[in-house]
Amino acid sequence: MIRAEDLTKRYGQHTAVDSLSFTIEKGEILGLLGPNGAGKTTVMNIITGYLSATEGTVYVDGLNILDKPEEVKAKIGYLPEEPPLYLEMTVTEYLNFVGELKKVPKGKMKSNLETIMDQVKIEDVSHRLIQNLSKGYRQRVGLAQALLGNPDFLILDEPTVGLDPKQIIEIRNLIKELGKDHTILLSSHILP
Repeated sequence: MIRAEDLTKRYGQHTAVDSLSFTIEKGEILGLLGPNGAGKTTVMNIITGYLSATEGTVYVDGLNILDKPEEVKAKIGYLPEEPPLYLEMTVTEYLNFVGELKKVPKGKMKSNLETIMDQVKIEDVSHRLIQNLSKGYRQRVGLAQALLGNPDFLILDEPTVGLDPKQIIEIRNLIKELGKDHTILLSSHILP
């Protein structure tokens, strides 16, 4: 479960998030919907520990993000709006690199990668350079990195931005499928 209590984030005189509270139960998919600049990414960055709140508290599985940041971060897979990809690496090289950063045990890495690549349907591009992939495939690689280590929670910031209609449908279906095993918080500025 993720619980946010009275989250507020101010940048000088500008209030980006004002006293936001919500709870996401295990197995739920929750969407933050609003125009660009509404504070969706700020909320996600606070939950993932990339930003601190001016006021308020976030609990992930009962753990306060400020008290136990490493434990909380290990429970979260995060896909920012612009996936953090190294374009000069192949998909497999990149995912192995991220797996090492996330401290995925070496004995589990190969099977974890095979499962994730099958899940997000990137096996056929696994040996290609990321710079040579389409936006849709890059988004899938970003989603694969978020899934490494089998986190309980997925935080997906605008996961369909810049994709064509077919790719949007595919990513939405994938998110629904992932919702069977993960608690998901996603954001979008697109109402439909």
